[in-house]
Amino acid sequence: MLVILLMIPALSMITIWLYCQLAKEVVFTALAFSLINLVHTLLIMHYFDPSTAAFQFQTLGILGIDGISLWLIWLVNMLMPIVILSSWKAVNTLIKPFILLLLFISFWSIAVFMVLDLLLFYISFEGVLIPMFFLIGFYGGRNRKIHAGYQFFLYTLFGSLLLFMALIVLYIETGTTDYQVLLTIPISQNRQYFLWLAFFISLAIKIPCIPFHVWLPEAHTESPTAGSVILAAILLKLGSYGFIRFSIPLFPDASTYFTPLVCTMCILGIIYSSVACLAQIDMKKIIAYSSIGHMNTATIALFTNDYHGLSAGVYFLISHGLISSALFLLVGVLYDRYHTRTIKYYRGLVMIMPIFTVLFLLFTFANIAVPGTSGFISEFLTFLGAMNLNPFVAISASVAIVLAPAYALWFFHRVSYGSFTTYLPTIYQDITAKELHLLLPLLFFTFLFGIYPQIIFEPLHMSCLSLLH
Repeated sequence: MLVILLMIPALSMITIWLYCQLAKEVVFTALAFSLINLVHTLLIMHYFDPSTAAFQFQTLGILGIDGISLWLIWLVNMLMPIVILSSWKAVNTLIKPFILLLLFISFWSIAVFMVLDLLLFYISFEGVLIPMFFLIGFYGGRNRKIHAGYQFFLYTLFGSLLLFMALIVLYIETGTTDYQVLLTIPISQNRQYFLWLAFFISLAIKIPCIPFHVWLPEAHTESPTAGSVILAAILLKLGSYGFIRFSIPLFPDASTYFTPLVCTMCILGIIYSSVACLAQIDMKKIIAYSSIGHMNTATIALFTNDYHGLSAGVYFLISHGLISSALFLLVGVLYDRYHTRTIKYYRGLVMIMPIFTVLFLLFTFANIAVPGTSGFISEFLTFLGAMNLNPFVAISASVAIVLAPAYALWFFHRVSYGSFTTYLPTIYQDITAKELHLLLPLLFFTFLFGIYPQIIFEPLHMSCLSLLH
C-alpha cells in the first residue's frame, strides 16, 4: 500500500510530461492525482492499527509507517491539492515545470516519512532540496529570488555534508544503514556524541534553530505563495521528523546529554523570533519569524523525554502545518490584489473584505493558541512536558505566550481596522470561491483537532511510548 503513495505522484509527473500541454490540463491532472493520493492515505489510516508500535504496511523491508509518520504523510497529501489549486491562474508562466516541481517535492517528502533505511532517508531528505531551489529561483516574486535560492541551497547543503559524514561513520561502525537493525546495535557513548552533533546541525538547519535561521525569512519572502506553504508546512517538518526518528532513538545518551543545549538554543530562538516579528514590515517575514518560534517550541517538546511533551511535539507539527499554510494563503490573497506585502500600505480591509477579515482573525487566534484551536492543545501540552523536564525551561519558553499575541494581534489590527488606506486602489473584491475552498479545509481541521485532539493522539500513543522506552 505504501508503494502506491509514491507511485501516484510519479505517475502524475509522467502523465503531465507526456500528455499535458495547456495550463488547465496540467493543473487539473495534477489535482486529480493528488486527490487520489489523499483518498489512498485515508484508506491507509482506516486500516492502521493504533494498538501496536511496530512499523505497519512494511514493503521490501525499506518502507513502513508508524503513528508518527502516518499523520505527517496525511499532512503532505492533504496540502498538495490545496497548493496545486492555489497555483491555478496565480502562476502565469511556465506552469508545467512549476507543477512538476510541486509533484517532485510531494514525492520526496512522502518518501522521507516512509523509508526505514538511513541512506534512503538521506537521499529523500536531500531530494526535496533541488525542486525547492528551482521553485524559489525561477518563480520568486522579487529581485532577490536568486540570492534567496542560493542561500537556501548552501545552508542546507552544508548540513547535508555533515549528515552524509555521520552516515558513513555509522555504517563503518555497525555495517548497516537499516533503521530497525540499528535500533538493536549499541553505539559507544563518545561515538554517539559525534554522530548526534552531526545529525543535529543538519536537522537544525532545516527546522531552523538559531543561529541557522538566516535562510528562512529570505526564502519565504521571495517564494511564490505555493512555495511558502510547502516551505512552512512540509519542509520544516523534515528536520523535526529526523529528530524523532533518528537522533533520539539511535543516540539516546547523547540526546539526554545535549538536551540543555537544545533547550537553550530553542528558548533563544523563541524570544528572538518573537521580538523580530515586531520589527518587520513585510507580511511574509512576520509569518516566517513566527514559524521559527513555533518550530523551536515544538523542538523543546520533542526533547522533554516526557510522553506529554513528545506527543505534543508531533501534534505541534501537524497544527503548525495547517495554521501557517492558511496564513501564507491569506497573504497571497492580498498580494494577488494589491501586489505589495508591506504592512504600512494596508488599513481598513474589514470595510471591503469582511469574509477575509473573519478568516484572518480565526487563523490569528489559532496562531496565538486560543482555546478551541489546535494551537492551544499543542502549546499547552508542550509546556506541560517542559515543566516535567525543568520548570525554568517551561517558564522561559512561555515568553512566547506573551509575545505571540503582541505581534499577531498588532499585525491583524494594523491591516484590518481603521479608515481604508489611501495608498492602495479600492478593489471591492472579497474572498473568491476558489480562495474560500482553499481555506475552509484548513479552518475545519484547525478547529476539529482543537476540539477533539484524540483523533491525532490515538494513533500516536503507542509510537510515542515506544520511542520513550
